[in-house]
Amino acid sequence: MKIERREVVSWCLYDFSSSAFNTLIITFIFNFFFVNVIADDPRSGTVMWGTALNISAVVVALSMPVLGAIADFSGRKKWFLVVAALQAILFTTLLFFVGPGQATMAIVLFVLANIGFESANVFYYAFLPELTDNENIGRVSGAGFFAGYMGGLLSLGLGLMMVRAWLPADNHLNVRATILLVAAWFLVFSLPMFLLVRERAPRRDARIGEYAREGFRRIGRTIGHLGTFREPAKLIVARMIYNDGLVTVIAMASIYAGAVLGMEMEQVLAMGVALNVAAGIGAFAFGYVDDRIGGKKTIMITLILLIIAGVIGIRADSVSGFWVAATLIGLMMGPNQSASRSLLARMVPDQKQAEFFGLFAFSGKLSSLLGPLVYASVVGATGDHKLAMSSIIAFFAIGLVALLFVREREGIATAERLQERVEVL
Repeated sequence: MKIERREVVSWCLYDFSSSAFNTLIITFIFNFFFVNVIADDPRSGTVMWGTALNISAVVVALSMPVLGAIADFSGRKKWFLVVAALQAILFTTLLFFVGPGQATMAIVLFVLANIGFESANVFYYAFLPELTDNENIGRVSGAGFFAGYMGGLLSLGLGLMMVRAWLPADNHLNVRATILLVAAWFLVFSLPMFLLVRERAPRRDARIGEYAREGFRRIGRTIGHLGTFREPAKLIVARMIYNDGLVTVIAMASIYAGAVLGMEMEQVLAMGVALNVAAGIGAFAFGYVDDRIGGKKTIMITLILLIIAGVIGIRADSVSGFWVAATLIGLMMGPNQSASRSLLARMVPDQKQAEFFGLFAFSGKLSSLLGPLVYASVVGATGDHKLAMSSIIAFFAIGLVALLFVREREGIATAERLQERVEVL
């Protein structure tokens, strides 16, 4: 297979672009700003934020398997990607106009933006096996995550300068301006993906109703043939479990740091920079490990080290101890996500990639409901953030056990065997 470097770079740049949303809106700045400034009080803000994550997760979980199947059938993955990304960019821009006391409006806009962001990722992932082969897919997937974490790092660095030095704090302009930075960053750096990456699947023109019916039919056929796709199904189940722990860490880390250790906004941002550096290094380096030893073993290594990091973080009573845990989580976070993506892509025929990544998103969002919900519920009931964060260890450990049942080589062999006759499935 000829690898088009221009398309691979453009594909990686999309991760570079969208990571500004994940880093500044979901993980480090806007969530902190919402909980501590926009909401009436930090406790109710934490509950509302966790609820918002769950609402967007439910919408993505229910819609993406069918939309992914439609995208595969119609040959319009890129069209779906562009529409979802522009939705995220539009509603992110509108968040700039929200201020203290407007928590409900902020949550509505955030949910709409997050649905667009998460949906676009499904179609973005589905392009991976079209751009490379099985021998290099780990490195390309890792390079995408590396670009993403570097995008998160650079956008966070600019956000830090806005908050600390460049803009006045009047009316929280220094923090609110980072929202416009996210929207502009997302739009500009996603343009190469929109314009230069080719849709290789043949396009089928049909009425909207026919697309919808075919989407449901394809999902039904896939579920009916789960015995054929046994190994990717096992991976999706395992990933459901360990991804819940990872989502909880990513979504609640800055809130935890502020509540338990008293870290201020600037300290949280500095930790975010270090976390993205570590994650980028881990994703890039483990891409080579993935291609050498396989995705399953790579994921297992990351889960073991994430369990260790979770214990360190929960037991940490100082900022320095929490930094150790955060750095280790960062180093393993990127490889865990990258290897999960590349392993699924290896075990699924090309013509069913968007459909399976839709199921991947469905399972991930379905499972990710539990972690933030448990965290928000425990904090709401007890006010104990350490008790809430303890759930991550169980998710990582159970996910590790479930992963042991995935037979990677058999899954790859089955995908290769079905490549030419996948339409009958």
